[in-house]
Amino acid sequence: MLSRLSTPPLSVLRRTTLIFVSIITFVHVRAQQSPPQSKSGSSFSAKLINIEAATNETFRYSTTLRNGSDAAHVYDLQTNLPAGWVITFKVESSQVTSINIDRGKSQDISVEVNASPEARPGKYKIPIHAITGKDTIALTLEAVVKGTYSLSLTTPTGRLSEEVTSGSQKQLQLVVKNSGTLSLNNINLSSQLPAGWEATFEPSNINEIKPSNSRNVILTLKVPDKTLVGDYAATFTASNSSTNSQVAFRLAVKTSLLAGWIGMVVILLAVGIVYYLIRKYGRR
Repeated sequence: MLSRLSTPPLSVLRRTTLIFVSIITFVHVRAQQSPPQSKSGSSFSAKLINIEAATNETFRYSTTLRNGSDAAHVYDLQTNLPAGWVITFKVESSQVTSINIDRGKSQDISVEVNASPEARPGKYKIPIHAITGKDTIALTLEAVVKGTYSLSLTTPTGRLSEEVTSGSQKQLQLVVKNSGTLSLNNINLSSQLPAGWEATFEPSNINEIKPSNSRNVILTLKVPDKTLVGDYAATFTASNSSTNSQVAFRLAVKTSLLAGWIGMVVILLAVGIVYYLIRKYGRR
């Protein structure tokens, strides 16, 4: 009689598979966390190798270079970036391109990377090499570009000059547009005005503008009484924690119609008085 082979229960198979996957995952993570080492025992590591940011933000990495050899060395810091990208190495806030490290010592290095303005969303490799003599220590960082923060502030017609009257108020319309590829949140509006002038915005804060969308804002300007006739400059700003946009206005102050009429009346009255005096006393 043939003996019948017993099949392990399904729960046992699942537990075995889970343990196997956990072991593979642990080994993979440990391999990623372990800093690359050279033949001399030197290493180059980073606290975070993968950072996500917008195109117009700086990717900042904290790295540590360790000299595991038995002698001091000067390490040249080199990289190979995509076109238009810029990298900066800093030690204690000072920019460097090479660094001297004693044997058995380590040095913290700040790495700042700026993506090209034309960089498309995606993951980019940032290979860094610390080179000394025949020894090269490699570290590969990752920059995940998630899009661009950008906004513009203008008027519906693009006109950036207005006439205002001394002692009056005037409303202007502004347009805040999200010209980037990421949503903008908590946008505040502010102004820089001549002394004594006042400006209010409605609304003064915008919760969110999605990409390619815009919001209209009503600006109310209050010009002080007795403001001299002439041209004045004012700057209006839309900003949040990620980006900002400014627009400069030329404001031409004119006298009010009432003030003009009063001035004409005063002039005519003065001319009349002079004419009367000449008529009365001019013949004597």
